[in-house]
Formats: sequence, C-alpha cells, structure tokens
Amino acid sequence: MSWISALADLQQRGEPCVLVTIIEERGSTPRNAGSKMVVTAERLFETIGGGHLEFKAMEIARQMLVERTLETRLERFSLGASLGQCCGGATVLLFEPMGQPQAHIAVFGAGHVGRALVPLLASLPCKVRWIDSRESEFPATVPAGVDKVVNEDVIDEIAAMPKGSYFIVMTHDHQLDLELTAEILKRNDFAYFGLIGSKTKRVKFEHRLRTRGFAAETVQRMRCPMGIGEVKGKLPAEIAISIAGEVVATYNANFGQEVKKGDTVARLTPSSRREQA
Repeated sequence: MSWISALADLQQRGEPCVLVTIIEERGSTPRNAGSKMVVTAERLFETIGGGHLEFKAMEIARQMLVERTLETRLERFSLGASLGQCCGGATVLLFEPMGQPQAHIAVFGAGHVGRALVPLLASLPCKVRWIDSRESEFPATVPAGVDKVVNEDVIDEIAAMPKGSYFIVMTHDHQLDLELTAEILKRNDFAYFGLIGSKTKRVKFEHRLRTRGFAAETVQRMRCPMGIGEVKGKLPAEIAISIAGEVVATYNANFGQEVKKGDTVARLTPSSRREQA
C-alpha cells in the first residue's frame, strides 16, 4: 500500500500514525527529498531507504505514538559511522503525528434531543456511538462518522467504551436511565457523564444511587441537568446546543490531562481558535 493510501485508510479508521518525510538531503543518501514513510504502532508503509536510518526513524516515530505527541519534530542524521551506513551524506527528517486519539462519545437515546445532538457531535473531531434499542427511532440517514448501534440491551454497550470516554444518557425510559447511570458510575473512569433531566430527577436518582451503595463523591461526577445553563430553551435544538457546548468546554478544560497513565483527552478546537478565546 502506498503511503498516501495507507494514511487515508488509517485516518478513516482513527488509528494514530506518524508521517516521516525526508525534507533535506546532502551528499549521498538512500532516498531523495520528498520520500515518505508512514509508521504505526505495528506496521510500516513505504520506505525512506531502509537500514539503520529507517530503523532509527521508526524508533522515534513509535516513541511519539507512545507519548501521544501532538507537535511535529525535525531530526538531522549523518549517514556515516554513527548509523552504520556507508552513504556518507546527511538527511533531515520531518516527523508529523497524524490521527492522534480522538475522544469517544456514547449517546444513549435516539429521541428528539438525540437526533438534534448527534449531528453536532459528528461535526467535531470525535468518535460517536449512537445507541438505542429501537431501530425505528433512528433517522433514515445517520451522520457520517457516527456508529449506529441497535441493541436490545443497551447497558452492554457501556463496557465497550474505552477509558476516558464521554457518556450522554437521554433515553425514553427513566428506569433505563437509572440502570445506565449505575453502570457508568461503577466504571468511574469517564471524562464526562451527562444525564438529561431536571433538578428533581437528579435528587431522585441521587437517593436511589445512595441506596445502592454509591459514594457521594462518585455520584457528584454526574452532570444532571447537563448542558450550559446560559443556553436557555426547551426546543431539542436548544438543548442539543447546550449539551454540545458543555462537551466542548470539558474537552478543552481537560486537554492534555491524564485520565489514567497514558490516556489523554483529545482537543476539540484547533490552537488558532483556542488562542483567540
């Protein structure tokens, strides 16, 4: 597979990789400037000439993947004794991280608010799983990049989400909302958990959760009512905008912080927009 095809495939699947490019060559080198190689945690696509240079580049790229580095990196190599190559020239490599981990969002419920919210989330750099037991509630066309999940036992889908996920619960059934809430709080490894409902609903749920043995500090992590309070209104679109705004705010507040060692929260808005804020 060519480097450009590999890059497109990896980005479509959300698999992180590093694009390595020779941007400068001096003297005798195994490949010309412009040659590229794509490095993932387990695979290589294309080549920048093989030998110790390629091995060293692969090593650097994979360390960047482990560290989830977001910044580009330049490295200069002399192709002599230090690298065990006889070319004798020099080369400069550019390392560009691509497809860094995106935040995962699970939306439970395909009702009116869910149908207004999911397209907003789908327009952000995140992975969305839209979950409901009722096939008929989903629109005929689901936004691109959204994984529609129809499951009679939607609670099973909680375990499928990675650490540091975002959970949004807005089903048609209060008892189902409670069971989903209990399972999400049992994990207690989420970046965000929002439950649709009023302050009265929250009080009732807090009481029921306490009787199930949940600690007060764990229950306090639940956002209910969820959404930005300043965004008023009861229309599905207004509620959806409020919730999406809170998700973005949480992303940006937590960017770069560890959820657990090695797990970070992705950034939703580009640096240029963040700096203008």
